[in-house]
Amino acid sequence: MSVDGEESEFEYVGFWARVWASVIDSVLVLMIIEPLASWLSPRTFSFWSGDDWNVESLLVSRNAGAADWLISYVLPAVAVIAFWLTKQATPGKMAIGAKVVDARTGGPLTPGQSIGRYLGYFVSMFPCFLGLLWVAFDSRKQGWHDKLAGTVVIRPRKRGTEPVRFDRS
Repeated sequence: MSVDGEESEFEYVGFWARVWASVIDSVLVLMIIEPLASWLSPRTFSFWSGDDWNVESLLVSRNAGAADWLISYVLPAVAVIAFWLTKQATPGKMAIGAKVVDARTGGPLTPGQSIGRYLGYFVSMFPCFLGLLWVAFDSRKQGWHDKLAGTVVIRPRKRGTEPVRFDRS
């Protein structure tokens, strides 16, 4: 990646690093959302329905109400968008040293870009996650959600590290 013939200090973040960041974010979201949702709407477990074994009852059920919907869907969306606007990254992206920036300027995202990027995840997931897998093949490592919102995920360029040397004396 170069700017006016100069080599950039940043690189695009690839597929596997972004997968790792997503795993970190997902675990953190579950650690926050699950206790809240369970407290507001306790789960019921029933492995047997009368005398008949019921496969459907193996699934954990929860009464879905407005509070459950807000905690499970709205709270994560607000949190992710707030992180993008204030830190330019979610905790998972921070852990890998990445930032989400405007693809044209390299600056912070606008609120519209952040909302568009979040909604773009649903577009990216719809056809068998093809829009997310796109990151692996795109030259700028953009998923469809990035392309729709005009964003890229970058991190400081990996500079060569000092090679390992052993003192053989």
